[in-house]
Amino acid sequence: MRALRVAAHVEAVSLVALLLNLATWHAQPVCSLLGPLHGTAYLVAIATAWSVPGADRAGARWRALVPGVGGLLAVRRLRDRPRPAGATEPAAEGTNPVAEGPHGHAR
Repeated sequence: MRALRVAAHVEAVSLVALLLNLATWHAQPVCSLLGPLHGTAYLVAIATAWSVPGADRAGARWRALVPGVGGLLAVRRLRDRPRPAGATEPAAEGTNPVAEGPHGHAR
């Protein structure tokens, strides 16, 4: 999910930068750098959205296909999706729930 968030933000920011460049000075080196970056971020956002478990039920997979902001739409949809009864949130990355006590302190 973290990779999807990063790719979504890179996709959106690079699009804004490309449009700003187009509207102002239209520097070719900026286009040459940001164009492939934006395209790669778009493809990574699609690939990661399609690989997230439950993304199909949440409708995030198809939202990721929207050019420019699809990654952000998919992230929002996955964040706001209804959870099945009894489902718990996965542990945060880098934590070991077995090695921690009930209050998050190491045993």
